Amino acid sequence: MKNIFFISLGILFLGCSQAPRENQNQLSEQIQIDVKMYSELWDKFLSGDTNAINNSTFTEDVVVVTEQGNIVGIDAVKEFYLNYLEGFSEIEFQIIDAFGRGDKLIKHYNFKGKHTGTFMGIPATGNYLNLSGTTIVTMREGRIAKEQDFFNMKSLLDQLQNSKGEVTVDEYQPIN
Repeated sequence: MKNIFFISLGILFLGCSQAPRENQNQLSEQIQIDVKMYSELWDKFLSGDTNAINNSTFTEDVVVVTEQGNIVGIDAVKEFYLNYLEGFSEIEFQIIDAFGRGDKLIKHYNFKGKHTGTFMGIPATGNYLNLSGTTIVTMREGRIAKEQDFFNMKSLLDQLQNSKGEVTVDEYQPIN
């Protein structure tokens, strides 16, 4: 009787331990799909395909968190990111690493370019920018619902304008 109890208990634990692994595998597959879509999206956009920002890649109510306030909606987000295409030539963008858990993706990136146009109100300087940062991305139904970038603003300004001053640090704001 004692042996039957332990065998039953063992079967119960083996059966239960399989379910989380299956869920982890499904979650891992979805994260891989999301990371692939995300990488391809930014490769297309920064190569000049501005139509890559659309309702199949972004939710209608997408939010990009910035220090100046949230940018909401696909058209506003596209306009915001157009600053990079209008402000820089010789663009090189690399996702160094990307991974996720649940509905979150974390992207470590490097952006390089020559400042040949107005960028976020800063007139062209001809300086080269080499900036690394991290983005926290919230996905919903396989589309981007929220992005928030973290990078060294002082480094960006120093490279573009040789500026001096305090660094503004963005604070993470979780999606509700």
